[in-house]
Amino acid sequence: MAPACEILVMVSLLKASLVVFSAAADKLELGYYSETCPNLEEILATSAKLKLAEAPTTPAAVVRLLFHDCFIEGCDASIMITSTPDNLAERDAEVNRDLAGDGFDAVVRAKAAVEAECPGVVSCADILVIIARNFIELTGGPSYPVLKGRKDGFISEAARVQDNLPGSTLNLHQLLRNFKSKGLDMEDLVVLSGAHTFGFAHCKQFHKRLYNFSRDRAMDPRLPPVFASSLKAACPERGDDPGLVLPFDPSTPFAFDNSYYKTLVAGNALLISDETLLAKRKTREMIREFARDEQKFYQEFGAAMQRLSSVGVKVGSDGDVRRDCTAFDR
Repeated sequence: MAPACEILVMVSLLKASLVVFSAAADKLELGYYSETCPNLEEILATSAKLKLAEAPTTPAAVVRLLFHDCFIEGCDASIMITSTPDNLAERDAEVNRDLAGDGFDAVVRAKAAVEAECPGVVSCADILVIIARNFIELTGGPSYPVLKGRKDGFISEAARVQDNLPGSTLNLHQLLRNFKSKGLDMEDLVVLSGAHTFGFAHCKQFHKRLYNFSRDRAMDPRLPPVFASSLKAACPERGDDPGLVLPFDPSTPFAFDNSYYKTLVAGNALLISDETLLAKRKTREMIREFARDEQKFYQEFGAAMQRLSSVGVKVGSDGDVRRDCTAFDR
């Protein structure tokens, strides 16, 4: 039997899914596939477990993939489309070129498993949202209900990415403006940033903090000296290896927990976009609360993921169900 705290989290999230999103995505339903693909959840849970056993970096890769998908054309699996001679797709935009291949592979495998039992029924957009939740749960994070019924989009263009995706060097004001444009708020920003509790950042994402912070300072003065030295040792100024990465959370890089917030409280934020979350009293208070109370973070994270996965959804004739997640059917 699930612990009482987990049951409480599930009940509150279920209420949120039924009430908060009815106006934003009123055609999404918990039981959307109950008749057309009744074993969907079990199929996707199994697929996620198999992929995780192969590649422990997959959970963070899938969650990042979902974020990059939802912030461009909405949560419509447009990030999955492969470029053609006539179209440079989202996944090949410069900022997306370091998205881990295991994230894409997890979606493709999950889709194949679903198609084997329920051909032409379940969208790639829904699959991405569901398996992101599955991977979070598999690595120790919260489970939460996922509304379904999204359709796959018809557009995927690299040119649309840069102005929509929040970058790693943005300050708090810029991040809040970006989130607001997607119908998300300050709380969502702080909570969803908690996904940095697992996964890795490329050196190029924080290189500026170490060597070229401003006209007057080579290094970001907010970096603790010992932490800065460790970053410089791992990521030299003239390093030419684009594959160099460091974990956001060195203590538990493959686990979903609240250690990210403990890292921020300790002053060891990796990215400027992480550090800037400490710039306002309200965001600092949230960070400290989540560092103290993991269950509170889990409850808020599940609800924020539901809000994220309702951004710009396509329903009805606004989208379709791709047979192949990486190519348009028409």
